[in-house]
Amino acid sequence: MDMTRIIIVDNSDTIIGHKERGTVTASDTYRVAALWITNARGDILLAQRKFTKKHDPGKWGPAVAGTVDEGETYDSNIVKEAEEEIGLLNITPDKGPKYYVTGEYNYFCQCYTLTIDTPADMLSIKEDEVEQIKWLTRDQLEKALANHPDEYLKGLSRLLEAFSPN
Repeated sequence: MDMTRIIIVDNSDTIIGHKERGTVTASDTYRVAALWITNARGDILLAQRKFTKKHDPGKWGPAVAGTVDEGETYDSNIVKEAEEEIGLLNITPDKGPKYYVTGEYNYFCQCYTLTIDTPADMLSIKEDEVEQIKWLTRDQLEKALANHPDEYLKGLSRLLEAFSPN
């Protein structure tokens, strides 16, 4: 079992403790950082979660996302996750909105944005975390979310709306 401890927070996102990954219950609230990556044309980079993942296996979501571990901040976590998951080094993403997600899991999600023009096949995905990555136009993503919502993480439409160019 993974002995990494994740940060547990209250409903104001104040740290109230830590729990080993895998022991979090439905009554716990934790922290997640997500990176919304676009290119100069406005295309969006998505990652498909590994089919072996415990939570949402095989679903598509933001190119980079991760649970904030003990000793990390949202900012340090997203830089670490970008390097680990898709091989992006020394990034300085812009901070975006933070929102509270409730449901089967409860967490605060701090969003970040980054613009890169790297082809998907030039990025190095972490084999045990990410199945594949791909660029989609906003229109392609909107249609995919409408036609096949079960293939995408629940929060993805919220991110698409939050980072709408309008």
